[in-house]
Amino acid sequence: MKLINIGFGNMISVPRVVAVISPDSAPIKRMIGEARERGQLIDATYGRRTRAVIISDSGHVILAAILPETIAGRIAQEDGGDA
Repeated sequence: MKLINIGFGNMISVPRVVAVISPDSAPIKRMIGEARERGQLIDATYGRRTRAVIISDSGHVILAAILPETIAGRIAQEDGGDA
């Protein structure tokens, strides 16, 4: 199982990641609210500003305080390829 750090020592499983997106658009904010209602929201920001939203294949929505580009770079580095 390949894990990457999404900030503050929190790790996610790379094969389970479906998308890494910016939280700025209204549809993404709606998705975050819906995940919160379903109990499938994981807030890994430690109170910081949300800069990336990670969608998993299980439907969980993970909030991270690092940029999507940084997460994509870490995933690419773990996979040995480019983002």
